[in-house]
Order: sequence, then structure tokens, then C-alpha cells
Amino acid sequence: MSDKPFRILGVQQIAIGGPDKQRLRALWVDVFGLETKSTYVSERENVDEDVCALGQGPHAVEVDLMQPLDAAKKPAVHATPLNHVGLWVDDLPAAVRWMTAHGVRFAPGGIRKGAAGHDICFIHPKGNDEFPLGGEGVLIELVQAPPEVVKALG
Repeated sequence: MSDKPFRILGVQQIAIGGPDKQRLRALWVDVFGLETKSTYVSERENVDEDVCALGQGPHAVEVDLMQPLDAAKKPAVHATPLNHVGLWVDDLPAAVRWMTAHGVRFAPGGIRKGAAGHDICFIHPKGNDEFPLGGEGVLIELVQAPPEVVKALG
């Protein structure tokens, strides 16, 4: 493939879903000792999540503990326990343009603000006829890295 106008810098987050985030917190917060940074609730995304941190500064990895607001609605953030993996990218718009031109399928919604306040978008778990490259069953979030992360990881 031609020269890429972006770099993937590292793992930004791991998102874990379950029917009750308190059970997830019992392991990730109470046992592992992760710090809860914030809570994010979105009816559109059918999610109630605690945004936790593993590590410090630009090397920290976000661990999102998610439960659905309504288990009968979509998206079903609890249906796949490992919901998605987030990757830091140094230039999200350039990455999306380049990947789209090279057959990567993105999930609906485009680039938007994510739970932690960074611009994000998702690579669809499955390719299709028009865009044959997908996450091969894994939802992948691309996250615009802030300058301090680009400096530390790039």
C-alpha cells in the first residue's frame, strides 16, 4: 500500500461490556485498582459506562466498563464482552480518508466526540462488497491522539 498519511501510536482503550457494570467494577476497580475517571451515559449509544484508567499520563490505557441502558435495545454493548479496542492515531481525518480509499469499512456515525472527549470513529467488524476490509469480527475504535500523546508515543 502507498505511504500512509497517519501513524497508529498505541492502544488507547479496551471496552468491556456486561449486563451490570457493578460486577465489572468489582474486578477492574476493586481488585485491579483502576481509577474511575468519569461516567458517560448516552441514550443514542444505549450505554452507561465508567471510564477508568490503567497507568498514568500519555501511556495510560482507558478501560471502559459498559452496561446497556436497555438490554433489549441496540447497540447491545453487553452482547460481546470485549466490546471494542481503541487505537491512538496521530491524524484521524487523514487516516479515515486513506483507509476509506483503500477499502476499509467504517461503522455509521463518522468522526465524532467520544466518551473521553477525543474525536473518534469506528472500523466496522465486517467488510462488505464495497469496502472489503473490516475488523474480522472485532469493532475497532480509532481515536485522535492529543499532542502530548503524539509526542510521547510517536
